[in-house]
Amino acid sequence: MLGLLLVDRVGDTGVAGEVYTLYRRWYEQLLQGAFPLDDVTWQYPPGAALVFLAPGALPWLTYFQAFVALTLVADAVITLALARAGVRGAWLWVCGLPLLLHLPYARYDVQVTAVAVLALLAVQRRPGTAGALAGLGAMIKVWPVLTVLGTPPGRTTRRAWLSAAACAAALLAVLMSGFSHSLDFVRQQGARGVQIESLGGTVLQLARKAGWSGAVRYQYGAFELVGPHVSGVARLSLLLSVAALCWLLLWRVRALRWTPATPFDASFAAVLLFTVTSRVISPQYLVWLLGLAAVCLTSRHTTQRTVALLMLPAAALSALAYPVCYDDVLAGTPLGLLLMVVRNGLLLFAALLSCRRLWAATVAR
Repeated sequence: MLGLLLVDRVGDTGVAGEVYTLYRRWYEQLLQGAFPLDDVTWQYPPGAALVFLAPGALPWLTYFQAFVALTLVADAVITLALARAGVRGAWLWVCGLPLLLHLPYARYDVQVTAVAVLALLAVQRRPGTAGALAGLGAMIKVWPVLTVLGTPPGRTTRRAWLSAAACAAALLAVLMSGFSHSLDFVRQQGARGVQIESLGGTVLQLARKAGWSGAVRYQYGAFELVGPHVSGVARLSLLLSVAALCWLLLWRVRALRWTPATPFDASFAAVLLFTVTSRVISPQYLVWLLGLAAVCLTSRHTTQRTVALLMLPAAALSALAYPVCYDDVLAGTPLGLLLMVVRNGLLLFAALLSCRRLWAATVAR
C-alpha cells in the first residue's frame, strides 16, 4: 500500500491528490483560525479540523508525509485493538484494507474508523469512555455516533449516550470559540447531488444507456450526475435514509434479547443502511465497513459473520471502480456499469441481510 502511494502521480493528481491539495489547503486556512468559507469541497463537521491540523505536530516531515505517518499509526491502533479482542477480526482488517489499494492512506477515514472501533470495543466495560469516543467521532465525520446505537438498555445506555452528547457538545463549543465559520459545512453538504458511485447514480448511469439525456459533471468536489430527474433521485435517497433511521429506531424499541455482540452488529447494520441510501458511496466508505465488520468478528455471538465477509469482495470491487477503472465508470462503459452494478448490488444485499439477521436475533417473534 505504501509502495503504491509512493509511485502514485506525486503532486496534485492521482489518489494522493486530496492530501496534497485539499487537506493541505484546509490546514493552512485552519491555522488562520477559520474554517473554509464558501468552499464547496468542505463538507465535514468541525471536528475534522483536529485530523487536518494533526500533521503539524510533525514539523520535520512534509504535510503529506506527516499525514500518512499518522494514518499508519491509526491503522496500527486498530490492528492492535482488534488483535486483543479477537484474532479473526484483526485478520479481516489486515487482509481487507489492502484490497482498497493505497486509497486508505490518502484519506482520513482510517483515523475516523480508529475512533469508532475503540468506542465499540469499550462499550461493555467502559460505556462512558465509549460514549465520549462516539461523540468525538461524530464531530469528525458523523457516522461514529452509531457505535452507541446498540448499547444494552439501562445504565450502560444512559452513560454512553450522555457521555457522547456531552463530549460532542463540549468539542463543538471549543471549536466554535476558536474558529470562525464552524457550521458552514452544513450548507455545502446540503448542496450535494447524486454522485456516480452511489446506488442512485448507478440507476441514472443505466438510464443514460437507455436514452436519458443527463450527463456527468464535476461539482462540489466530486463527479455527479446532472439532468432531468436527478433532483428526484436525490430526494428519494434522503427519504430512504429517513426510512432507515425509522427502522433503526423501531428495532431499538422492539429489541428484547441482547448479547455481547449486539452493539457491534447494530452499528454495522446501521452504517450499511446509511451507506446504501447515501447520495455518495465513495470507495473510502469501505474503510468504515471493514473496521465495523472486523469488530463484529471479534465476538463469537455475532450474527453478522457472513455479512462481514461480504465486505472483502465489496472492497476489491470498489478499488477496481476507483482508481483502476475510474475512466470506465465516468464514461459509463459496459465495464464501468458492471463494476458499479455488482458493487452496489452486493452492498444492498449485505445491508438487507444484516438487518434481517439483527432483527431475528434480538426481536421476539
